[in-house]
Amino acid sequence: MSFQPTFPGLFSSSQGAKPVQSAQSGTPNLPATEKQIAYATTLAARAGQKLPEGITSDRAALSKWIDAHKAPAPQGRFSNYPSSKQVAFAERIATLKRNPVPPECFRDKGMMSRWIDSNKPR
Repeated sequence: MSFQPTFPGLFSSSQGAKPVQSAQSGTPNLPATEKQIAYATTLAARAGQKLPEGITSDRAALSKWIDAHKAPAPQGRFSNYPSSKQVAFAERIATLKRNPVPPECFRDKGMMSRWIDSNKPR
């Protein structure tokens, strides 16, 4: 026996699609989130710089600035291993499916990601 939840009005025609906001369509850009601003401020302080004027009013521009100024991911012996959160999620899926995670997935984060994608409950 399977339980299928119902979501009234989920696919009703009255809902309609919401437009995507982008710079190309002429719609206004979304302002940066508080977390983005805090992280960018921290990065700027570490580098001894100031944030560019008005960058906090554009989420996409601030995101590009953060990507350009953040420290690169550490490279080392274990940099290709899956994260602890990824392993925990895979083990939870394996318990639900009663199907063990292949041992080689614990040595490659890409392989672990593919295993999770192919086995996660839908």
